[in-house]
Amino acid sequence: MNYGVVYAFLAFTIWGLFPVYFKSLHQIAPLEILAHRMIWSMLFLFIVLTARLQWRWLGPVLRDRRLLARFAASAALLSANWGIYIWAVNAGHIVEASLGYFVTPLISVLFGLAFLGERLRPVQWLAVAIAAAGVLWLTWQNGRPPWVSIALALTFGGYGLLRKTATLGALEGLTLETILLLPLAALYLAALSWHGDSGFSAAPPATRVLLALAGPITAVPLLLFAAGARRIPLSMLGLLQYVTPSLQLLIGVLIYREPFSGVQLVGYGAIWAALAVYSLEGLARVRLVRQ
Repeated sequence: MNYGVVYAFLAFTIWGLFPVYFKSLHQIAPLEILAHRMIWSMLFLFIVLTARLQWRWLGPVLRDRRLLARFAASAALLSANWGIYIWAVNAGHIVEASLGYFVTPLISVLFGLAFLGERLRPVQWLAVAIAAAGVLWLTWQNGRPPWVSIALALTFGGYGLLRKTATLGALEGLTLETILLLPLAALYLAALSWHGDSGFSAAPPATRVLLALAGPITAVPLLLFAAGARRIPLSMLGLLQYVTPSLQLLIGVLIYREPFSGVQLVGYGAIWAALAVYSLEGLARVRLVRQ
């Protein structure tokens, strides 16, 4: 349980710092960045699995059609989440993207209730209601649904659910997802090179190095997340997810000077209040059990 909390916390902290990384690649098209993430992640995972002599699992898995279908779904959700997020950061929507990850815990809680039979106590329901009110306030004030936020929340919440119920370990599961995505990424990059549209080829050496680092930068937090998701309840995983959007929000407002008005502060304040209620209720229950 404690290791699961540590793994998840580290994963969400790394993800929270992602805007700085993707902003440094603004001259590369988002879809090309996404394809490079897949390629370099596969190389990194290949090195790790080879060093650990850990390839025996792959043969039986490739013959299991149901398992392949499940991981194809998680791979699709993962790539969609990546693509939307990369575009949002470089289009100046870091704050709106952070809202998506504030909403993700609500989605995780609902998925836990609907698919895993998890139950919430009355105070936890209160926290969910407060957070939902904050999201509705922000939607109303914007005059339109926050499509970027909603898409990020649904794709990552669904990915978390699938990884929570996966039969493969963290490393094996991520490797299988990357293998399934690899052909599409390779074909896309080959097409870009063929037509002379490759941003990687025209980029300076420093940018190429940053793109190559997409392998470990992508794989390490995903491995930590998958390991944490398998060790802690989905509701607790949803609570820890607030680390990522909090860091993203601070980076968007303080470093990249994206607008953040008092109206937005009201909505975010409600979500933060919900987090405080949820956390305090959990701490009080732990103390009661220990007594």
